[in-house]
Amino acid sequence: VSALSGGKADLDVKLVQLVRLLRAGEPVKMSKRAGDYVTLREVVAEVGRSAVRFDMLYRKNDAVLDFDLAKVIEQSRENPVFYVQYGHARGHSIFRTAKAEIPEFPDDRKRLLAALVAAPLNRLSDPGELSIMRKLALYPRLIEAAAVAHEPHRIAFYLYELASEFHSQWSRGGKESPHLRFIILDDPEITVARLALVQGIVTVLASGLALLGVDAPEEMR
Repeated sequence: VSALSGGKADLDVKLVQLVRLLRAGEPVKMSKRAGDYVTLREVVAEVGRSAVRFDMLYRKNDAVLDFDLAKVIEQSRENPVFYVQYGHARGHSIFRTAKAEIPEFPDDRKRLLAALVAAPLNRLSDPGELSIMRKLALYPRLIEAAAVAHEPHRIAFYLYELASEFHSQWSRGGKESPHLRFIILDDPEITVARLALVQGIVTVLASGLALLGVDAPEEMR
């Protein structure tokens, strides 16, 4: 490498553990000697590119990965890629709801962002809201640390934690504490502040998923 680059490049060897392919918890039998194996192309064709990318990056490269073909397409919290993508889609659904329920809701993206930039964030005082804001503030440093350490799994972990906090806050407002809902029709100030928080979540989730090469759907059924 030194000879080819004139001493300008370094060789950095990453040791990666094996991936064990499972189907519904049972190992998929493969044999190199018998020529019986499953290719990565076949896995992508079965479960999708996003599921493969996120699940592969959701582990440290020095840890053995059990890749279960059934679990990576499961729609539950136990499936990290679904949980993160659902967080992104949920954020967009909140904006669709706001547009349907608030007559004066900005009808174009430019006006909406201008309103969110001027949002009174000091109205966000709930511990869950403050925790999410602190988590969002960590994003730039997290990306830098992941790049320096060559550890992309840090980004996947972070996105899952952010999505988890978002889902928890949404559930609290929907069941336990109605005053914590993201849209409060008789309090425009708190609504704008919470929509600004949602926009921050959506932006960071979309950015992180893009870095991992994973789709960020705006709607999931």
